[in-house]
Parts: sequence; structure tokens; C-alpha cells
Amino acid sequence: MEETFVPFRGIKNDLKGRILCYKQDWTGGVRSGFRILAPTTYIFFASAIPVISFGEQLERYTNGTITAVQTLASTALCGIIHSIVGGQPLLILGVAEPTVLMYTFMFNFAKDRKDLGQELFLAWTGWVCVWTALLLFILAILGACSIINRFTRVAGELFGLLIAMLFMQQAIRGELDASQTELDTKLTFPLGNFEPRGGVVEEFGIPRREDPNQTAFLPSWRFGNGMFALVLSFGLLLTALRSRKARSWRYGTGWLRGLIADYGVPFMVLVWTAVSYIPVNDVPKGIPRRLFSPNPWSPGAYSNWTVVKEMLNVPPLYIVGAFIPATMIAVLYYFDHSVASQLAQQKEFNLKKPASYHYDLLLLGFLVILCGLIGIPPSNGVIPQSPMHTKSLATLKHQLLRNKLVSTVRKSMRKNVNLGQLYNNMQEAYNEMQTPLVYQTPSGLGLKELKESTIQLASSTGYIDAPVDETVFDVDKDVDDLLPVEVKEQRLSNLLQATMVGACVAAMPVLKKIPTSVLWGYFAFMAIESLPGNQFWERILLLFTAPSRRYKVLEECHATFVETVPFKTIATFTLFQTAYLLVCFGITWIPIAGVLFPLMIMLLVPVRQYLLPKFFKGVHLQELDAAEYEEAPAITFNMLCEDQDPQARITRIDSGEILDEMITRSRGEIRHTQSPKVTSSSPASVGDMKPAYSPRLSQRAYSPRVNELRAELSPGLTGKGLELKETPSPGPSILGKSPHGSSSS
Repeated sequence: MEETFVPFRGIKNDLKGRILCYKQDWTGGVRSGFRILAPTTYIFFASAIPVISFGEQLERYTNGTITAVQTLASTALCGIIHSIVGGQPLLILGVAEPTVLMYTFMFNFAKDRKDLGQELFLAWTGWVCVWTALLLFILAILGACSIINRFTRVAGELFGLLIAMLFMQQAIRGELDASQTELDTKLTFPLGNFEPRGGVVEEFGIPRREDPNQTAFLPSWRFGNGMFALVLSFGLLLTALRSRKARSWRYGTGWLRGLIADYGVPFMVLVWTAVSYIPVNDVPKGIPRRLFSPNPWSPGAYSNWTVVKEMLNVPPLYIVGAFIPATMIAVLYYFDHSVASQLAQQKEFNLKKPASYHYDLLLLGFLVILCGLIGIPPSNGVIPQSPMHTKSLATLKHQLLRNKLVSTVRKSMRKNVNLGQLYNNMQEAYNEMQTPLVYQTPSGLGLKELKESTIQLASSTGYIDAPVDETVFDVDKDVDDLLPVEVKEQRLSNLLQATMVGACVAAMPVLKKIPTSVLWGYFAFMAIESLPGNQFWERILLLFTAPSRRYKVLEECHATFVETVPFKTIATFTLFQTAYLLVCFGITWIPIAGVLFPLMIMLLVPVRQYLLPKFFKGVHLQELDAAEYEEAPAITFNMLCEDQDPQARITRIDSGEILDEMITRSRGEIRHTQSPKVTSSSPASVGDMKPAYSPRLSQRAYSPRVNELRAELSPGLTGKGLELKETPSPGPSILGKSPHGSSSS
């Protein structure tokens, strides 16, 4: 993104770039066929379930003024508009936790004012939305989104981990509310005057809106409800996590494993909802507890839609005073919306179409005004749903390309082609699947080069031009290794998921059958899904790794800082981030000021630019806060005999979902595994191979951490006859070329 602060230039550039590919945004989704339903369903549940939970929170916090009907309507309306006229269709919009906190604080302020009160609360929030939109217009016009370029990995990963902590907090104990009614204060809670709002902990207590004299709220039944809630929550969490890995299962056919991986999470929500009805005839009514929300056709449920008529009844002092909370909300939306868009379109995803930060922020201003005038909370870009959407579309593109290449390989093998011809045929099939953009040259990614082990197998007979079969090229495994990471960039999945969220408004009687404990399990699932691949989280785990076991980090593809940065520096940098994270998390617990935690994240920009270089070396900061997630190849410590065949030491990657190893589940970050590839030509024997090297590490004189970690081998791995396996590196290859005198078939 060009960094420009010239008025309107950023918006103009965004519109110019996105209009040119607008038609392809729709045709690309339509050509995907029914396969587009897999990412659509996945992101629909990831978007709808938190929004329903946030709506139930607002129903409690605002005494029923705002419910799940309004949060679902906002998410659907904003999502549909953004998917049609928005700039970046990968961005998912929804009612987020900061909006819930802000509306809660505004309601607590308004309800005690005689000239405002609960009756004019929505009318006053309408004025807040008007002021918020004006501020967003100013930010978009002046190019404020250019600052997003200065957000490095430190800020992005810390914010991602903070969101994960907030989701996990919601799953366990929800919010803590100190404003108790007279009835609530008579109840006994372990936190004194603080009552847990949401989460599994609440399942052991008495909900605020319920009559404590009901049979279901007797101590024994409350305990039984809490234990059953734990079963449902952990059941959903464990099965959902397991189903996402279905493609790497050893059981079942390929299509069945793929079906479970694509639709397993929403299916588990249905399964555990069905399980909750098993004891329904043996327990009192209200066990287990289920979602609570009025139907959209209930009396008074639609009164907020005409709130615009009451906005002139708000006293002028409060109209002007609405600018104060509007400033806070504008900062929140500017940060959340821009960062969510950034994480959904990171450079490592190899997106072909341009970004649209400035125009999307301008459109968000119009959406905020629209929501304020009809009395519903506004929606903005959300995390982790936005990067989850991009990752699911990367999986879709991978499947489409893989099916095409597998078909091409099998046809080529039936024609007895050699390895070079097979690779050329795959490259042609890959190019046929690419749709060049109308304003730029086709993508230069192309297929990755063949694995070294494949070249070795083909050349082991001494004749590399021999016809290739599946003993040399494993169709089910090797095709995955050739495909670059790409994303199916289109608008259809965003439009469909937003429409499905809108359908949930009419399906509210059905949604109210879902147990609240299933929602808490899904919150925990989303929190855990966002952790793997977060380099900050991986460094935290490294701190707890025993020194004698740290060498195991090198046995897998690992971030290069493990080899190039001293462990003391890694620990100091990680502890700084952890302390900063805890401060940000603590701020979210402070009334009113809690919504300002994004300001702490934004403060990391000057901290990273001016403060951290005074305490850390520049070369170490470049590694720990790199712009891209580059990884060094695995350095495996083998327990093999010295006289064993070298070719037997070559391991093959399992045929699991390759994107699980390349892309994080939340940010969509791609790990560049720099395994040696074949470039131009290859020798005919394994003995001609040279030792491998890491492209990044070869630029340095030495790697101080490798020797240190090697020295930390446990005693069991230092005995006689054990050796360090070094992956051989290929020499020149003749793939793709026809040598003189060779025959082609």
C-alpha cells in the first residue's frame, strides 16, 4: 500500500485498483461451484456464533434494549453491503467485543440521566454514530490508513494473542459486572460483589434475569447443570479441533476426510446440541441453559428500527457530548478495521489483487451512520474471522489446483512420459488454472520445483529420462509439495455467509435451542485455533522448553531467529511482549478506560521504532520482528547407523492438509519452509549431491545458535554410532530440458 497523506488520493487509488478486478471477483466465486460452500459455511459459524453471544450479553447489559436480533441484523446488513460494494472482499464484518463494551458503558451512563434515560438511549447512540462516521470520513480522506504500514509483527502478533485471551476469557467466565441489582447482591458469588457474565463459570450460578426460586436453580441442580455444561463445552472443543485435522487421518477415504475437515466444526455444533437433549425428560426445565433472545416479530422487538424519529428529542447538550464517546469508537474502529484487513491480506498469502484500506474505512463510515439511524450496533472488521476467511479460501484454491494437477499427472503417466515431461505438463495445467488480471501480468509464482528425493529416485537407475511411475512420483503426496500458496479471491463467499447470518434472524426460534455451553466451547475453539503459527506464542513455549530438549525445535521447520539470536535476547524480548500483553489485558478490565486498549497497541509503533533499538541489536530485532515468517529447514538428529543407506534416511511428508503446516489458523501467516529444491539440472546419481544449506543462513558468517543447541543434546543422543543427519542439497538438474540423444515418449 502506498503511504500517502494527500487528501482523497488513497481513496482514489483504492477505487481505481478494485474496479478493474470487480468482475473477476464475482466470476471467480461462481466458477468454484459448490466447493465455495466449504469456506462459506466455516466462516458463517465463526461469524454468527460470537455475534449471537455478544447479542445475549448486550441484552443483559442494556435491559433488553439491544438483543441478538439487532447484532445479527447489523452483521448481516453490513456484511452484505461490504461484500457487494466494499474494496477488500476477504474482510469479514461483524459486531465485535469492543462495540459491546462501548455500548455497555454508554448505556450505564444514559440510564441514570433523567433527561436521557433508557428511552432515549438508542436515539443518543444514533448521534454518537453520526459523530463517529464524520471522524472516520476525515481519517479516510486524509489517508490515515497509511500508518498501518508501520505496524510490525510485534504489534500484530500481540494484538492477535490479546484477542485470543479475550475469547478464552469469554469462554471461561465472560465479563465481570459490578452493577448488581438488589436481588443479585443477596446471592453468593465467589467474587463478592462481582458477578460473572457468560462463560462456563456462570453455568454453576443463577442467571441475573431468572427467578432464583425455580427448581433448576437449587444448589444440586445448579451443580449438575455446571458439570453438564463442562461436558458439552469440552466435547465441542475437542471434537472441533480434531475434525479440522481430518485430512491427515489415516482412516476413511479421501473424500470423507475432506468432508469432515470442511464441515466438521459446524457439524459438531449440531451434534452437541443434539446431545444436550438426551436428558431433557429427566431434568427440570432450564437444564441445560440455552440462548435467550426475543423473536424478531415479538412485540417491541422492532421499535428500534424507527429510532431516527426520536433523535431530535435528545437534549442539545448530549448531542454535543456524544462527540466524546464517538472519538473513542472512531479510534477503535479505525484500528480494528484496518488491522483486520491487514491480517486478512498479508504479503505471505501471495494475493494478486490490490488492497483497499482507505476506501473501506470510508465505507465503514457510511455503515456506521446507517446502523445508528436504525438503532442497531455498528459492525466493523473482526479478528480472527477475517484471516480465517482468507485461510479457508487458500485451502479452496489448493484443492482446485490439486485436483487439476492430479488428473494431469495420471494422464501423463499413462503415456509413459519421463520426469521432465511430467513436470512440464503439470506446469501447463497450472497455468491453465490461472486467471490473469486485466491490469497486470500473470502471476510469476508458478509451480515449486521438484523435491530432491524425487530427483534421487528418478536418477537412482542412472537414467533420468526413463518413464516415471508412482514409485518415483507419489501422486497423492508429491503434488501438494509443488503447489504455491494462493487464495481464491472472490466476493461470493462473503456475500453468502452474510446472507446466512441474516437468515439467522428469522431462524431465532431454532437458534434458541443451542445450549449456551456449546457457545462457550466454540469461543475456546476459536481462541486455540489462533495460537499455532503465532511467533510470539511459539517463543513463549520456547521459554518453557527444558534446555536439554531445545534441540527438538531444530528437528522441525523453525523460525530463523532460533539459530541466529542468542537465547537470552529471545527471552528478554518475549518477556517484554508478555508484560505489555498483560498490561493491555488488564486495561480491558477497567471500566470505561477498558475500551481504549487499542491505543496501547498503537503505542507499539513508536515503542518499536524508537525505544526497542536502544535495548536490542538491530540485527536481532530484524529477526524477532521480521516482516515475513521465514523458516529455516529442519536439522534432524537421527539415531541411525553410519553404514545405513543414505537414501533410506530421506523422510516423506505425510499426506495431510499441507496448509496446516504452512498457514497459521488465525492470522493466515505463511511459513516459508526453505527446503532444498531442484533448480535447473540434476546429476544422475545420489553420490554427486552436495550438503544442503539454508538460503538465509548462507548469507551470514556463522549461526551462533546452531552449535549451542547441538551441544544441548540429551545424553541418549550422543552415543557411538549416532550422527547428525544433514539433508543433501541437489546439484544442477536437466529437468525440463531434452538432452542430446535422449528419446521422448
